[in-house]
Amino acid sequence: MHIAVIGAGMIGAAAARHLIGMGHQVTLVGPAEPEDPASWQGPFGSHYDAGRITRQLDPSLFWSRASRASIARYREIEAASGVPFFSEVGSLMAGPEGSVQMNRLEATRDRDAVPCDSLRDADLADRFPWFDFAPGTLGLHERANAGVIDPRALVRAQITLAQAGGARLVRDHVTALDESAEGVTLALAGGEQLTADRVLLATGGFSRALVGEALPFSVYARTVVFFEVSEAEAARLAGMPTLIALLPDGLDPYLLPPLRYPDGKLYLKIGGDRVDRPLTSPEELTAWFRSSGDPEEAAYLDGVMRARMPSLEILSTSTAACVTTFTPRNIPHFTALSARIHTAFAGGGRGAKNSDELGRLGALQVAGEALPDWAVEPAVA
Repeated sequence: MHIAVIGAGMIGAAAARHLIGMGHQVTLVGPAEPEDPASWQGPFGSHYDAGRITRQLDPSLFWSRASRASIARYREIEAASGVPFFSEVGSLMAGPEGSVQMNRLEATRDRDAVPCDSLRDADLADRFPWFDFAPGTLGLHERANAGVIDPRALVRAQITLAQAGGARLVRDHVTALDESAEGVTLALAGGEQLTADRVLLATGGFSRALVGEALPFSVYARTVVFFEVSEAEAARLAGMPTLIALLPDGLDPYLLPPLRYPDGKLYLKIGGDRVDRPLTSPEELTAWFRSSGDPEEAAYLDGVMRARMPSLEILSTSTAACVTTFTPRNIPHFTALSARIHTAFAGGGRGAKNSDELGRLGALQVAGEALPDWAVEPAVA
């Protein structure tokens, strides 16, 4: 069967690899990262970054299983593709001991037998001297099978393996779909038309351009702040894990250790918007991606970073825009819009680390195979 995967980002590229492994003919369609975002007219991806957190702990059965399944394949994908993307620096989740969030994480740890250390007060401060924690904080530290993935590199690895298996990569974006009894015809922005037996839409926040209001989902603007540090400062922070702080007010800012970005510089990154700002049209999405994010959210995140890491020696700061896509059930849309058109999108802020498993589930969906029971049950927040 010839299957066209629309969207060459994290889920789409993974789906293409899995479909090739299942024996299907695959065409993967999606533009490359734009060289000049300010003038780009097509859809953007949310993987244009060098660092995303990966971890096993999650209170949701769906996301916990998807995380563990994806992480278990990281090294295999690296070895087969020759593209490294996983830095196993560990992950720390910290919040008030006894809070709902921390209780849920401890329950996940016990339910799924996730190896992690429980640290409090002096032990927490000794293990992670870079961070400033309030008294009564519990930290759950995953030493292994957790840390940072480079989303650009992971997409490159998936595409490398898909193409090695015979997949065709088309660097364009789809503007319309025409379904008939013979198949689905894809109209591309560059004027070409493609026909496939079935289509999998892995188009993220830009999905409305092709599905309209056929499925309920929300796309929210997100702002991230980068803190440039020196080589010496990065060396001082060697051993620093990723951190997600589960605050008493319900907010959950996250930060990543120093990473080298394409400009050759080292940056720590922080994110975690206080408000959900909806983006409801492709035009709004494009304008947002062309921006540098929300200055007010950036100022808030700057303050959070400086309070959490008061000794951090910062050379400069910069900001960027991203989006997250959510469904009402808090799991991706693995949905048949028709007999030939299927979907796999909406990572709920967790899509990067889970993308290989989300792509596998999308591949099962479009190929007409049954999804596991846990993949269709609503997830908790």
